[in-house]
Amino acid sequence: MEVRIIHFYPRLMDLYGSRANVLALERYLKLLGCGVTVETVVPGGGADLSRGDFFYMGAGTERSARAAMEDFARFGGRLKEAAQDGAAMLFAGTAMDLIGTTVREADGSAYDALGLASFVTEHGRRRIVEDVYGHTDLYPEAVVGFMNKCGVVTGVETPLLTGLELGFGNERERGPEGFHWKNVFASQLTGPLLVKNPKLLETVAAAVYARRGKPLPVDRPADPWAEKAYAVTEEELRARAQAK
Repeated sequence: MEVRIIHFYPRLMDLYGSRANVLALERYLKLLGCGVTVETVVPGGGADLSRGDFFYMGAGTERSARAAMEDFARFGGRLKEAAQDGAAMLFAGTAMDLIGTTVREADGSAYDALGLASFVTEHGRRRIVEDVYGHTDLYPEAVVGFMNKCGVVTGVETPLLTGLELGFGNERERGPEGFHWKNVFASQLTGPLLVKNPKLLETVAAAVYARRGKPLPVDRPADPWAEKAYAVTEEELRARAQAK
């Protein structure tokens, strides 16, 4: 199976090693036997979104995200059509802000986001920097990550993480976090998310396969180093959550 990954603004939106999410998925799909092509989108550059199987944007500063949105808006209609059709997408960190309806800045200004989802992000003066430990309805294992944000997200009806035992969610401490609809995954966790969470990597790969009407192969690659790193992080964060 040939898979095309569309990576939006890999230089502008690459805080906390966000590019590694694409590298991790590319490697995993190749181990499954797929041919993988990664097409990068730069501001003002062209892109054939009709051929995309997975769409990705990583984290950037609030200023970078606003700059990215000025260009990203031109892809709104095509991305909405792809999402409705079941295309797999991941928006990590501040990229999540850009798929809602509006981003309101701490200085009182605001700008329109893509409108793929109906939530609103409001940036404040307070910066939230902390580890996160929570759960999703997609699989039993915990989700771990790191957050550095200044935004509160309201209006999410279908969160990616249904609740947190440690960390700040979309709009409150230990509340639901992220966004999930069809095969669209979004989270303000960084780290990068797919490297820290092997089960989420597998879930995203399954979404890529599902778009083609195929299940993941029964014999799937294992990464003992990633699994060990996840186990250590999960144990530590779980202990901290239980101690609170």
